[in-house]
Amino acid sequence: MALHLILIVIGLVGLFFGADWLVKGAARLAQSFGVSPLVIGLTVVAFGTSTPELLVSLTAAIRGSSDISIGNVVGSNIANIGLILGLTGLIFPIVVHSRIVRRELPLMIGISFALVIFMWDGSIGRLDGLLMVLGLIAFNVGAYWEAERGNGLAEEFAEFEEVEELIETSGEINRLQEVGRLGVGLVVLMIGAQLTVDNAVAIARAIGVSELVIGVTLVAFGTSLPELATSLVAAFRRESDISVGNIIGSNIYNILAILGITSLVRPISISQNVLTVQTPVMLAFAIGLWPLVYHEHIDRKRAALMFAGYVAYIVALFVFKPA
Repeated sequence: MALHLILIVIGLVGLFFGADWLVKGAARLAQSFGVSPLVIGLTVVAFGTSTPELLVSLTAAIRGSSDISIGNVVGSNIANIGLILGLTGLIFPIVVHSRIVRRELPLMIGISFALVIFMWDGSIGRLDGLLMVLGLIAFNVGAYWEAERGNGLAEEFAEFEEVEELIETSGEINRLQEVGRLGVGLVVLMIGAQLTVDNAVAIARAIGVSELVIGVTLVAFGTSLPELATSLVAAFRRESDISVGNIIGSNIYNILAILGITSLVRPISISQNVLTVQTPVMLAFAIGLWPLVYHEHIDRKRAALMFAGYVAYIVALFVFKPA
């Protein structure tokens, strides 16, 4: 048991650093070919920062652990709202741009409902995956157009400060070096995903809970650590207004990119508990966020409510132990 915990931590650390190296290498390589920071943010950074979730879900699906694959995404989306926004708002109240209340949050809720429709027949098949990937492309194109029109939508999702840090470099970019960085990052990501999935399954068996419980808790928490770290740093810097946009963007990517690409490669079977319990909880957190941000800020009372809801969800999982 202790060895499996150590190995899963190593796997999660590998996912974190592997994604960082892959994104830096790809972003600087793209810059060397004259790709604009906006496009880099909407594609390389947005997709690259989702690679830990993607490789974990893809590895789990290929190995027949569909509960970990879907649990990783559903659990991450729940943790993003309940845990990350809850903790961030407890540290410093979050300002929410009116644009998020009007457009981005309803879009996230609509995509979450679409996921329920896709999984209603007990699986997410390749056609479902194709539709989600097409939705992802449309989302990115829409974000690009909005940014070009000066409406600032992309600034919430493209994380421009991160883009500037990634592509900031003195002198000429060494393309061979960046290709090497990208390649090493991808290899480390693959190893990290394998360690995470293998040891998550082993831990579930050792403590007598289902793979689904481990997927929506331990695995989801681990793959959400980058978002948690970013949001907490922003809160301490009193820049927590970026947190809501980043979280909503992450939740949209988790569904459209992670589940879309994974199901294109290997259809994902959906257990009854995922359909009747876990996904409704994800929807409840998404819909519940709307009234909490209606007045365009999340104060400490609202943040405490979100965090308490997440803690109650985790406790219920281990008390009732869904199959």
